[in-house]
Amino acid sequence: MYEPAKHTPNIALLWPAMLAASTSEIATFFAKQFTSLALGPEEELLAQPKWTTPHRVALELQTVRLRDFTKRRDGIACLLCTPFALHGSALCDFATGHSLAAALRDAGLARLFVTDWRSASTEMRFLGIDNYLADLNVLIDEIGPPVDLIGLCQGGWMALVYAARFPGKVRKLVLAGAPIDIKAAPSPLSALVDVSAPAAFHEVVRLGDGLVLGRKILKLWGPAFAESEDIGRLLQSEEPPDSPARARLEASFRDWYAWTVDLPGAFFLEIVEKLYYRNEVASGTFRALGTTIDLKNVRAPLFLLAGRDDEIVAPQQLFAAERLVSTPSRDIRKVTVDCCHLGLFMGRRILRTIWPEIVQWLTMPSSGVTKRHKTAGLPSAA
Repeated sequence: MYEPAKHTPNIALLWPAMLAASTSEIATFFAKQFTSLALGPEEELLAQPKWTTPHRVALELQTVRLRDFTKRRDGIACLLCTPFALHGSALCDFATGHSLAAALRDAGLARLFVTDWRSASTEMRFLGIDNYLADLNVLIDEIGPPVDLIGLCQGGWMALVYAARFPGKVRKLVLAGAPIDIKAAPSPLSALVDVSAPAAFHEVVRLGDGLVLGRKILKLWGPAFAESEDIGRLLQSEEPPDSPARARLEASFRDWYAWTVDLPGAFFLEIVEKLYYRNEVASGTFRALGTTIDLKNVRAPLFLLAGRDDEIVAPQQLFAAERLVSTPSRDIRKVTVDCCHLGLFMGRRILRTIWPEIVQWLTMPSSGVTKRHKTAGLPSAA
């Protein structure tokens, strides 16, 4: 569920035309596309992206690895909840100068942990949202609550739901580019779901024998390789366009982008139905781990970071969290930055300027936090 390349996406450019089509026509279109992909030749297996910053694996579960970037054992621990979507969790430690994990640690988070969601195997095809929230709970108990929790994109709604389910285990909460209230404003992704018949998404799972196959979805969602200009803009590269360093960075990004994870079909369909069709997190009807989730249980200080040009999550979808929680207004920060979706987590200037500010917010006493909404203007990358 990541953004396609800006200039040449496939499905992302089709959704306005699909508004005029019937749901049966859309379902037929998807079925034909996925059947074509399913019958196509098998792709070459690609090497899994490497992590950049030194760390250790602290715990391994069926669904997730807990990666430990800790420098010192004192202080409040912070868990970075990465998205479990089309691409791997290494997006938060992509490359030198483009690593969110390194930026957080360098800015002063001495006890930092990261979720590394594992690509689903056939045996995992029936795992649902509850399984992933339960394992997130195991990770936090392993670290030792309370923790500061940072949720990126799909990891953001998981982090918010977790904080509502276990409010005593989360001290402060940061949500970046996270879809919370899907109906607050349209985005290309939410609009595509709106005009798509549920049968289309069930067809995706059927053709993957119970899994959502990332390598197949990538072909439908967008081209395997973005244009050089797109990569430079997304990563906010400071290297000259024709330099060897820029070429190496672009090659690394293409390799990262081409490697995908598979999702359990049950998990995928629950997200589509519960979050996108029924908007259950925002409407207060979302059930998780045996109870209906009430976001009013969240009283922790809250930092909301949105991308002005986010192709996946409209800023209003994220900022709606402000009215859904019980956090005092003085303990809420809202910031909009000039970037696209992945730029929030991989863009050099965002990592250098905005995330250290978030670390400062995390480390200050809650009583000193004041409510402020600003737009951080950043010059366009070459």
